[in-house]
Amino acid sequence: MAAIDMNADLGETVNGVPTADDEAMFAVISSANIACGAHAGDADSMRAAVDRATRFGVAVGAHPSYPDPAGFGRAAMRMPAAELEASVAAQLLALLDAGADLRYVKPHGALYHAVTDRREEARSVVAAVVAVSERLGRGLPLLGMGGEIALAAREAGLGFVGEAFLDRGYRADGSLVPRGGAGALVTDPRQISERALRFARESTVEAVDGTIVHVDAASLCVHGDSPSAVGLARAARAALDDDGIRVRAPW
Repeated sequence: MAAIDMNADLGETVNGVPTADDEAMFAVISSANIACGAHAGDADSMRAAVDRATRFGVAVGAHPSYPDPAGFGRAAMRMPAAELEASVAAQLLALLDAGADLRYVKPHGALYHAVTDRREEARSVVAAVVAVSERLGRGLPLLGMGGEIALAAREAGLGFVGEAFLDRGYRADGSLVPRGGAGALVTDPRQISERALRFARESTVEAVDGTIVHVDAASLCVHGDSPSAVGLARAARAALDDDGIRVRAPW
C-alpha cells in the first residue's frame, strides 16, 4: 500500500489564545509541527500539544523560528550564526522539557525560507539539531522543501524528508507564491483533494501558470491557522483514504 505523511503547524498560541483548532486537526494528521515559543506558543501550549499527540498517535516535530513573536516569525531576520544556532537549540530543548517524544524538526515561516535558500542559516539550524540529537542519542531528521537545508542535513549525517503544501500556490520554478500574491492560497476542498492525490501518486503539482512541477515530497502540509484548515485537511485525508493511500508518519 502506498503511504504519505500529513503534517500541520500546531500549538501556535498567542497570549494564550490558540490560532487553530488543534483538537480537530490532530485527529486528521500524522505529524504535528509544534511551536516552540519563539514565534508563538509557551510551556503550557507545548504540554497541551504533546498530550494531544499522545492521545491521537501523532508524531511530534519541533517548529522553531526566528525570535519574532510580534511578526509571528514571518519577518526576515539576520542573526549571527552562533545566536541563531543557540536560539533554535533552546526552542528544541523547550519542547523536550514539555515532555515531547521529538521525532523531527521543521523550521517555521521566514526561517523556513531562509534555510531553503541560504547556506549559513541552514548550517546554523542543522548545528542546533545535531547538538540536540546528540543529547537524545539519535539523529533528528529535518522536514522542508529542500535546497540548502537538505544539503546541510545530509552533510551532518541527518535525514531529510521533502514536503509539499496542499494549501499554497506554486510558481513554475517550484517555489511558493508569496503570501498576498495571486493564487498564493488554495481554499477549495475539491482542489485540495485533487492536489493530495496528485502529490501522492505522481509527485507533481500544477503551478499557477499551468506549468506541471515535480515535487519530491513524502509529507503534505496544511497550515493549521487558516480559517478553513480543518475542512481542507479532512478533504485531503478522505481522498487519500478512499484511494487506499495510507496516511502515516515517516519518522
